[in-house]
Amino acid sequence: MTRVVLIWIMFWVAMPVSMAMAAHPGVKVDDGLEFLPLCPQVRNTPGATDEFLRLKNPLNPSPENIFAGQTLFHFDAKPGPCRICHGISGNGLGILFRELTPSPRNFTCSKTMTTLPDGQLFWIIKNGSPGTAMPAFKNLDDEQIWQLIHYIRHFSKEEEH
Repeated sequence: MTRVVLIWIMFWVAMPVSMAMAAHPGVKVDDGLEFLPLCPQVRNTPGATDEFLRLKNPLNPSPENIFAGQTLFHFDAKPGPCRICHGISGNGLGILFRELTPSPRNFTCSKTMTTLPDGQLFWIIKNGSPGTAMPAFKNLDDEQIWQLIHYIRHFSKEEEH
């Protein structure tokens, strides 16, 4: 038992600060520097066609659909999981954020997210975003994209007290 406790303590003491802080929604620490996510983010992303802009998420935001979106975001989406760029907590401070211009979308910013219709998010996920590092996720079916949108939107929901 003592050995397990010592190993646990050594793990947490030896873990770099950037790893310990990476999941915090407001701050990323990288090489001792703190980075705050941009909010709001100004973008010149091409708009989806009217046909897409009118789309509303047809799926119920059930725990099952949100969990499916979470699994895609963190692990299963191809060409790569969303968390690599958008961060574990959706704040746009993923492990590649310093390499990308413009920086990845901060899904925790309700000022930005409330202005984006479901259809625009669907369009971007399906087709990518020219002028950014956002690739097209052509291999996801429509249901998976809608599940992903439910999960992405959960990041900007105000906490109820």
